[in-house]
Formats: sequence, C-alpha cells, structure tokens
Amino acid sequence: MKKIIEVKDLSFSFKTYGGIIKSVRGISFDVNEGEIVGIVGESGCGKSVTAQCLLRLNPEPPGFFESGSILYKGRDITKMTDVEMRKIRGVEIGFIFQDPMTSLNPTMKIGKQIEEIFVQRKLYSKKELKEKALEILKLVGISDGERRYNQYPHELSGGMKQRVMIAIALVGNPSVVIADEPTTSLDVTIEAQILDLLKDLQKKLNTSIILITHDLGVIAKMCDRVLVMYGGKIIESGLADDIFYNTKHPYTSGLLCSIASLEISKDEELDPIEGTPPDLFSPPKGCPFAARCDYAMEICYNTMPMEYNVSITHKTMCWLEHEFAPTAVLPCKRTHNKCKREVFDGTSN
Repeated sequence: MKKIIEVKDLSFSFKTYGGIIKSVRGISFDVNEGEIVGIVGESGCGKSVTAQCLLRLNPEPPGFFESGSILYKGRDITKMTDVEMRKIRGVEIGFIFQDPMTSLNPTMKIGKQIEEIFVQRKLYSKKELKEKALEILKLVGISDGERRYNQYPHELSGGMKQRVMIAIALVGNPSVVIADEPTTSLDVTIEAQILDLLKDLQKKLNTSIILITHDLGVIAKMCDRVLVMYGGKIIESGLADDIFYNTKHPYTSGLLCSIASLEISKDEELDPIEGTPPDLFSPPKGCPFAARCDYAMEICYNTMPMEYNVSITHKTMCWLEHEFAPTAVLPCKRTHNKCKREVFDGTSN
C-alpha cells in the first residue's frame, strides 16, 4: 500500500505559565492510501493535538515541535512555511472539526463558506465556484442545494451542519480527511447517518480518513486500523480485529471492559478504569498507565516499555510482552460478570 502520511517520533508540547505540557511524546504511525485509521483514547490523551499537528493547527507559540517529522507525500509538514501550509489545508488535507454548532461562521451563508476554500487560489470563476458548491452539497446528501446554499448555519439542524462541515472538508478533493470526533454533539440516529456517509464517500473518492474518537463503537464500525493513545503515547496499534479480539495492553482491555453491553442487566454496574490520567506537566518515567494498571510490576513504574511486535500488523508498549514477564490473562471484551483479571507465573497450571 502507498503511504500518504508518515509520522516519525513526533513530540509536541505547549509552554504555559505552569511549565511545559508534553502533550504528544514520541509517536510514530503511517496512513495508507484509501484506508481509515482510528485514534482512540480518553480525554487528554493527545488525540486532538496529534490530529491538529498534521495540519499545523495548534498555535505556535505556545505550542512547539520538540522532535520528529510528519511526511505528507514525502514532504515534511513540520518544516513548511505558512504559505506552503495554506496550499495544503483544505485542498490536499481536509479537516472536519469536533463541533459543527460552533465551527461554522454564523455570519456567512453556507455556499460562501464552502467556496472559501478556493477564493484565495482563484482557480474558478464565480459561476464555477457555485456549481462546485452545489455539487458537493448533493454529494453529502443535502437536498434542495440551491436553497441551502443561501441559508445561514442557524437555519440548519445539527446533522445538516455536520454534512456541511464534511462538504467543506471534501470540496478540494483531498487525499486525506481528518475527522476530530465528528459525531460528538449528534443524537444516535444522526450519528449513524453521518458515519455511513463518511464511509460511503471514502469508498467513492478513495480518500484516506483519520478518525479521532473516544467511542469504540465508532471505531468498530469504521476503521481498518486503530491507534490507542494514552498519556501522549501510542500504547497499542493494529488492525481493528487485533485490537478488539487480541487485546495486548491493559489500558485497551480496560476501555473494552467499560463498554455497556446488551447482555448485562440494568442493575449491574459498569467496570470503569479506576484513577486518573498522568500529569503531562511531569510525565511518569515508566509506563504512563502503570499507576492505574492491575498488572503493574516494579519495572513499569521506572522504565518506559519497549514497543513489542505481537504480529506483522499488531504492536504494543507493555512489559507484559517481555519474555520474562508473568503471564496475564486480559479480557478482550466485557462479559456478563465483571471482567476477571489474573496474573500468574509461568509454572501455574
């Protein structure tokens, strides 16, 4: 498969009055042509900062790249000028923002917001711009495009606004679309429609999608590959089946175990991950999940785990994969009873 984006050893931090927040810490991953890559993790793990690094949308300063590179078709985004980035944003790489209610300009008509991608580039006449805007509105499933073209955002429903956001992201026919929690503020029915629309458009246009979410249900429905982030690091990555059916990191297992299931009774409690995420002002020396992990060993607190190759497609950062570590039975999904966790040595029956 042809690689569209290659992220290598990327670290991004923010300077604040309280110190330096190390939001993203040495992550590496690729995005191939025509695939959907999901980035999942709880709030504050570095998902959105990572996504915005790909288009240099984090304010610099106070943000800054500490190390690493982001290669888009062989060109390093971290070294590009503002002029060069303007040629990529919205045209070669599209971005669907988290909240459609606040991401659209309330003072501009929908059609003009879609056309704005091309205004500075002067690629089309006014008539061609309108034709392109109406074409993309039809593509994202908005009927009566002529009327919608002349409406303001407050005249549209939440689902319709999100379709407009998708239209803006796709109008330049980009190679990659980054969707940052695109269904957060929508009800379940509209969420399903938006996800189906994204997947359908991805197949039609062969566009790569990077999907940022905390919802494992969305990941299961949409993604070819999954990156699990915690404490600014990618602690497990693999095909969707690897993550859901052959979980190798206790944090990923905890996420899966905390999901409500149709099999459980209404009186049964969920099984949350106890504790709080690490302080990224002063990240831990060892595994970022050690303080909350039921399997943590002494080495987990003091030394960052290596990245282990579980298979050709599956990697994890966990000391339990070391050849001398005790065997751990990680539940891959929530069962009818509370998840059972066992750690035993290699001599146990």
